[in-house]
Amino acid sequence: MSEISEGAISERFRNYLPVVIDVETGGFNCQTDALLEIAAVPVLMDIDGNLITHETLSYSVVPFPGANLEPSALQFTGIDPDDPDRNALDELEALRAIFQPIRKLMRDHDCKRAIVVAHNAHFDLGFLNAACARVDFKRNPFHPFSCFDTATLGGLAFGQTVLARACEAAKIEFNNSKAHSAAYDAEKTAELFCHIVNRWKQFTETTDLLTDNVTQSRGGII
Repeated sequence: MSEISEGAISERFRNYLPVVIDVETGGFNCQTDALLEIAAVPVLMDIDGNLITHETLSYSVVPFPGANLEPSALQFTGIDPDDPDRNALDELEALRAIFQPIRKLMRDHDCKRAIVVAHNAHFDLGFLNAACARVDFKRNPFHPFSCFDTATLGGLAFGQTVLARACEAAKIEFNNSKAHSAAYDAEKTAELFCHIVNRWKQFTETTDLLTDNVTQSRGGII
């Protein structure tokens, strides 16, 4: 396991703690459709300056009163909201369970705020913000509208905007039979995000080294 560099992540992203979020829902409308699962994977930095994933937080969620549940969405995710083995929490409990450890990590790593990282990020951020509004959660640690979108980053790095295909291009194992659970998708999104950012770091370090070598070979004149 890589050794974590305390506080370094805050310097990489303007005092933000990146946290990969994935939600599974009862539809596409964050105002009317149920939040059914939420998972979070905080991202930290090791002593070599590479991004690494922290432990996964994942909870099933009880649909809020009056929530819409689209049959096609339930068929797609395979979630049975009435299954007692889900051990689901209500929205307030689930948000507390997610936010408390994130706030501790923010304090431990000198971050002023967390920022959502997700695949098609505004979808997940919309459901997160809507849930906070429904339960009147006053201490949401996440920036209300800024986010990092791995669909965009995957398109930039690999020409792929679908999570499974971007992971394949990045040589990250992806099991389609496990997809569409919040925990699995969040973990794979986190791997993809770390891979792309770390690859960029390697590229810029190589470019800087080549530039330095050229400069030295020309006596400091470019």
